Amino acid sequence: MIRILIIGLGSIAKKHITALRSLSEEFEIFALRSSLDASKYEDVINVFHLDDTVFDFAIISNPTHLHFKYIKLLASKSIPLFIEKPAVHSLDNLDEILNLVAKKKVLTYVACNLRFHPCLKFLKEKIDNNNLLINEINVYCGSHLPDWRPALDFKNIYSANPKMGGGVHLDLFHEIDYVIWLFGQPKLYNSVKRSVSTLSIDSIDYANYVLEYKNFTTSIILNYYRKKAKREIEIVFDHVTWKVDLINNSIKTDEGDVIFEVKKFDISQTYKSQLSYYIDCLKVKIQPMNSFEDSIPALKICLENEK
Repeated sequence: MIRILIIGLGSIAKKHITALRSLSEEFEIFALRSSLDASKYEDVINVFHLDDTVFDFAIISNPTHLHFKYIKLLASKSIPLFIEKPAVHSLDNLDEILNLVAKKKVLTYVACNLRFHPCLKFLKEKIDNNNLLINEINVYCGSHLPDWRPALDFKNIYSANPKMGGGVHLDLFHEIDYVIWLFGQPKLYNSVKRSVSTLSIDSIDYANYVLEYKNFTTSIILNYYRKKAKREIEIVFDHVTWKVDLINNSIKTDEGDVIFEVKKFDISQTYKSQLSYYIDCLKVKIQPMNSFEDSIPALKICLENEK
């Protein structure tokens, strides 16, 4: 029986719980709650203090501005950590966490589930094993924040609140993560981040990053205000252009030729795949990809020019 502690029981945590239930392992899931009156979720066991309780790993999925506190608390107890992206919302005191994780030999993983998307896995294999000549990459991810949680006033959710770690650059951290995973660390980078759209929220609702590599340049545009969601990567090779559609799960040329396509796929499968991967790493005690330390270069790009 694998014992799992969950910090934060919001929508993302519930996706992780659903993914856990779909695996063949047997789990006992606990949620650390701050109030004795906290409601119960399915068969998750509420706990109100940790003491010396033993857990096989913890999932940190509370609002991003609280991550630092709980990473520090749980790492001090040598509990392996599955941390929802981004790991933290600030570059302050990173060395404190890095030193603690190293001292306690904690296995960490920052959960960027799009690395398990079949289109990105296909791209990773092609890029790693072929000498592809790239001239330009354009990444776009836009969706409509009010539609994320229709039952709630979008201006009151954490995404709209910068003090809680909200902002499109943090919410859509995946795009920066997979660009670095696929193409490596850029030589130079800069960004523009704004909050001037008709959403009228306090957090950043538009971000534009430019990443300079030796032989090509990558643009990443993120926003909260596009009514019809779009999540695409355009890769301009020397002889052809590929359009990677991460919503419709396909890779096609400009002429419409299909390079790769998955017809029956749901994004929830990536949550299952990454948890299965993480648990397999814990079983053999090897550090998963995208550790807390590994995630810092993407975080520095994400938070570029922020105090």
